[in-house]
This record gives sequence, structure tokens and C-alpha cells, in this order.
Amino acid sequence: MSDFDWMQLLNPEFYITMSFGGVKVGLWIVLFIVFAETGLFAGFFLPGDSLLFLSGIYSRDLVENFAFIPSDIANVILLSALIGMAGIIGNMVGYWFGAQSGYYLYKKEDSFWFKKKYLIQSKDFFERYGGKAIIFARFLPIVRTFAPIVAGIVTMDKKKFMFYNIVSSFLWSFILVFSGHYLYGMFLEKFDVDLKKHIEVIVIGIIVVSTFPVFLKFIKRTPKQTE
Repeated sequence: MSDFDWMQLLNPEFYITMSFGGVKVGLWIVLFIVFAETGLFAGFFLPGDSLLFLSGIYSRDLVENFAFIPSDIANVILLSALIGMAGIIGNMVGYWFGAQSGYYLYKKEDSFWFKKKYLIQSKDFFERYGGKAIIFARFLPIVRTFAPIVAGIVTMDKKKFMFYNIVSSFLWSFILVFSGHYLYGMFLEKFDVDLKKHIEVIVIGIIVVSTFPVFLKFIKRTPKQTE
């Protein structure tokens, strides 16, 4: 533990390659993080998009302790499906929590784990796009953490919520996991570039791209707030 660096907690590769007693547990950690990001609204600070992208790069390593599948495409499909299901369950818990605790959340004071401004931003986002906000939110850090909670607070129809929940979760997981897996293979084969050696650059790039819409929305709203 003396070599442990707390900054590793912000590095998705740390979770993917994690092991205990020689047993790889990266898959279970990834699934828990995906669930926690919405189900426990405590993962808004985690790089979710980069976690899924890197999971695609390490797909065989992640899946091998769950099931031995010689087919490369089957490994990626299985991993994407498991992550998608974790996201679905997380959103369901988030919806339930919002339906049960909406009033309490609006009265709750800010803490390290909870920021009311994110809840308000997500509510505005949800009111603007309706059910489609569930799909859009999946691809937006911070917003995806609170979107299902807001859906519960405004008592969105459960069947409608589940439809958008399932569609968004599988779109998010399959797009990012497949992108990571096949871009890794393409760069290695065509350009002789091992993306595993450039993890830091990949993480920073994905975080910048995925959070840009959030910052853009914030910048557009700032002049209105100062008038």
C-alpha cells in the first residue's frame, strides 16, 4: 500500500486492471462503477466514457475470468451487454431514488458527493428534451448521473422511462466499447501504434470531448445569470 497513489482513482485503467490475490476483478469493478454512476449518484467525478472506451481495449482481459470465449466479437458483445445491463439497473435505482426522495434532494446541502447545481442543470436539460434526455444524458458526464433521478422526481411514466433507459444504456455501452476495441486493433495493425501505451492521452481526450457540451451549456447560461 506504500506505493499507492490516490490519483490512480481517477485513472480508469487502474480499475480495469485491478486484481486481488492474483484474481482479476476488473470486470466487476467496471460494472459496479457503471451502476454507481447513476444508481448511487456518487460517480459523477469518475471518467465513465473513457472507462468504457478502455474496457473495449481490454475486453478479452476483462471477460476471460467471467467466461472463456474464443470468438473476439463475442467477447466484445458480451462485455457491452453486461455494461449495458449495469447501466440499466443503475438508472432504475436512480429513478426510484428520485421518486422517493425528490423533495429531500432539493433541500439537501452541498457535499463532496452531492452538488445541487448539477441536479438543477439536469432538471433544465430534462425539461428541454423530455424522454430523449435520458438518451442524450448517457453521453454527458455529470448529467447522466442525475437524469434518472430527475425522471423520478418529475414522475416520468415508468414504461416510457424504461424504454429510453434500455435504448440509451445499450447505445452508450456498445458504441464506446466497440470503438475502443476496434480502434485499438486498427491503430496497432495499420500504424503500429499501441494505444495501451497512450492511455493518459486517450483519457484526457475523451474527457475533453465528452465534457465540452456541458461547459458550452454553462458558458451560454453565464451571461443570462449576470444580467
